[in-house]
Amino acid sequence: MAQSTTTTAATTASGAAQALKGEFLDLALAYADEDEAECEPRPEQKSLLPCAAGRKPSLGERRNVDLPYLRVVHEREREREQDAEATADSSPDQSSPFAPGLRRNSISMPSGINVLDLEALRLRHQMQAQDALHEESIADDANSSQGTPATTPCDTTLNTPDKGMGATTINFAATPNDEDSDDEFGNAKKRVYRDRFRNRRRASIAPLPALRLNSKEMLASDFDTHSLASNQASITSVNSLASLLREKMQAFPQLIRKKKRETKDYKIKIFVIIMFFIIIFLIGYAYIAYHQQVLTKSYFQKIKFNSVDRIFRILNQDDKEVISGQLGVTLGSDSAPFHCLEEQRRSDGSVCIEWNGVARLHMNFEDKGVFRCYTLQWQALTPGLLPTDCYELKRDNGLWFGGGITKGQEWSLSYANFDFMPYASGDSKVHQFGNGVKRYFINSIGVAMQVSERTPLQLGINRTENQFCLRAANDDFTFVNRLTALPQLDYKICTTEDMRSLHMLMTQQSLWDGLKEQDIQVLHSLLEEPVWRIPNQDLPDSLNETVICDYSESAIAMGLGHIVINEFWQENIGDFTVDRARFPTLKDTIDVLHRRGFKVVFTIQPFISTDSVNFKDAVRRKLLIYERHSERSIPALTRYKSCSSAGVLDITNNASVPWLLEKLQRLKDEYGVKSFYLDLGTGYNLPHYYQCRQPLDNPDMYARMLTASLEGEGLMAVSTASVVPKPPIFLSTPPANATWEGLRETLAAVLNYGVIGYPFVLPGAIGGDYLLERSLTKMVTFYSLGQPPLPDPELFIRWLQLATFLPAMQFSHLPSEYRSDLITRVAQEMKEVRQTVVIALLKKYLSPSMNEGLPLVRPLWMMDPHDPACLIVSDEFSVGEELIVAPILDAGREEREVYLPQGVWKDGIDGSLRKGSRWMHGYRVPKDKIAYFRKMPDNTRF
Repeated sequence: MAQSTTTTAATTASGAAQALKGEFLDLALAYADEDEAECEPRPEQKSLLPCAAGRKPSLGERRNVDLPYLRVVHEREREREQDAEATADSSPDQSSPFAPGLRRNSISMPSGINVLDLEALRLRHQMQAQDALHEESIADDANSSQGTPATTPCDTTLNTPDKGMGATTINFAATPNDEDSDDEFGNAKKRVYRDRFRNRRRASIAPLPALRLNSKEMLASDFDTHSLASNQASITSVNSLASLLREKMQAFPQLIRKKKRETKDYKIKIFVIIMFFIIIFLIGYAYIAYHQQVLTKSYFQKIKFNSVDRIFRILNQDDKEVISGQLGVTLGSDSAPFHCLEEQRRSDGSVCIEWNGVARLHMNFEDKGVFRCYTLQWQALTPGLLPTDCYELKRDNGLWFGGGITKGQEWSLSYANFDFMPYASGDSKVHQFGNGVKRYFINSIGVAMQVSERTPLQLGINRTENQFCLRAANDDFTFVNRLTALPQLDYKICTTEDMRSLHMLMTQQSLWDGLKEQDIQVLHSLLEEPVWRIPNQDLPDSLNETVICDYSESAIAMGLGHIVINEFWQENIGDFTVDRARFPTLKDTIDVLHRRGFKVVFTIQPFISTDSVNFKDAVRRKLLIYERHSERSIPALTRYKSCSSAGVLDITNNASVPWLLEKLQRLKDEYGVKSFYLDLGTGYNLPHYYQCRQPLDNPDMYARMLTASLEGEGLMAVSTASVVPKPPIFLSTPPANATWEGLRETLAAVLNYGVIGYPFVLPGAIGGDYLLERSLTKMVTFYSLGQPPLPDPELFIRWLQLATFLPAMQFSHLPSEYRSDLITRVAQEMKEVRQTVVIALLKKYLSPSMNEGLPLVRPLWMMDPHDPACLIVSDEFSVGEELIVAPILDAGREEREVYLPQGVWKDGIDGSLRKGSRWMHGYRVPKDKIAYFRKMPDNTRF
């Protein structure tokens, strides 16, 4: 039955196509939603429809796709179609656009389809009871080969022209109701209901693109649901499988587009949301950037300064930021800046900005070729305002060095953390800064700061906020003498590409001016020969002529040098005369020492004990610093070492220096003493309520003035300094405790003093200057501390090895006191290394140090400031540029990490050659050896 149906459908479709070929080629078909009154047919056309001309664009034209056409076939035309089919079967038209055997689809529509009410028909269809079919009938319908079912008098034909103008006809016929029957057991069979317009074959047909009925646009699926005739019904041809695949392929792109359209919906929403937030962010960022750009002005080409929030940046030659910070931190945000009035401006070309009634800022520029220096000066205009500038301590902006040693003994200021403290010399175990200070700070990327001596400087480093801050603030001691009515912050910033050359610029001062031949000889003797400090106890009676003679006889085996006698050579501090009770023949003893080749040095101080015979004379002459807010006849007292009460010479009194020089000249003439060690203590050793005849900028100015007054009197070294003293004067390191911590502090002091421009540093005694097991609460100079007991042998050996490579060596305990073959052998080896290797290098780099301010003993970054490893190494140093030393600074260690800068280096222990720019891990250093490496020529081959 199925085969018969297929054959009949194919014959009918072929005949209909042949008969209607001409009509489709020259007839204009109407749309389903057209009205006959809308237009009139063209007379030259044979039309089946009311209208063919002046018609509106079709749905396909509007969508730019090929869509099916709708044709209504009336009953009276049915016979003509059947005749056409018969003619096509007997003699097929060879001119047909469809090849024989191909499937052509059509939909037969009942007459009057244009006036059908589809919605009413759909509702009527839903209310009708569906015909029930037995399961066997369904199977028979699919497999039977009997005749085709009868059709209703009204057929609906849908003509769907392809590119070849073919048409598809589908005949909708009512399915006859099957009589109910029972199964073989007499049970009622299960009824199956199905859509009368769909069978299994027709349900598999893909939906047609679209139909247009009764002024409605419907997809094929909608038409199939809401119409009486399904637009999916088709007649299976011989090539039905190919035709089916073709229909499926035609419908597939539409399905893909629909899915893509659904997928794109939520993607578009997400994209819109993301773009919304991005736009909001960009608008905010643009507003802030524009706000900053508008308010930021360029000064002197390389300064970027926003006067509203006072953000300050300096650029280098490549317009790269080298330093940034905030100026005027204490001003607040409610003060508006403006340019200074004409009478407040300066004629030196500086820029003046004022915050009305609060503060005034002057900025100036100085071009020194490759160096660019900028001067900043803040003036407070209202009481209580403390001008404060803070700069960022970012890792990208390098590491900060300088300022001397700090309480925490940090290698770099970038690692320190302390609140604002007055910048003045003190005891680094009690105060924030050590005995050697200089208002100079340098950064590893080529930035340096130098603060004016007239600024009441307070320094603070906040590691939490990564800020390095300068502040001008007066107080009741350090900056009690207010040089201006309100504090002023005045400093200079210089930049260049090379950290080393910048250091030379900032510290450069010719130390050769006024230097005599005798001074050069003394300088060489301090480099070549050790300093011997006579041991003492905490009481003056412990020192006498016998102690001096015995010590010199033991020391002569190690070499000649300077014998330093502490302040106990006099009965009371400030007598400036020898205690004849303990030194009845001191002149003869000194003559003997001179003949042996030693140089005798007396320790002197500006302090005069109240028990001294000179105290009354000094008070009578008004030579002492007096109490503040009192008559000048009342001296201000302080404490110093073994003297519990002492006055201090007023160096600003023109009569004080001649008085002191007279005392010293008498010692020279009577005892033949040619050198002195000036023990000044620190700035905090001045009386707390001190007042000089002429106000001092700060307490360190006292030591500076006194040192300058005595430079021509044969000073060998000073205990404190704020400027580089004239050679051959050395700066002593702070007294060191006889512990491993004291050993590390000694190296840190030598390197840090070298960084701030002190080339000649005298380290403390090998083995330590004193021994205290407890932490100090007061300055060391407040105590009379005697020589420490014999240090641990290992500590003494490591200390001796370190001191061998320093600018000068100082002994208190002698190696012979240990009566150890190991210590004696190590002492002889170190003596040979110093005489054959170290002294030659010290003399070689003496002239560059005198001319350029470079230290003799340098941190590694001075050799290669662009090597990041050199910046962080704090326990290695170089002698000039040709010797690297890596000492052992911890107990019980015989290996360490060693870093060598670029170049080729010769190992001082085994003589092997080693390549630089690399670390050596686990480098073995026996107890009797010290790791040092001599630089070889660059063309040296392994």
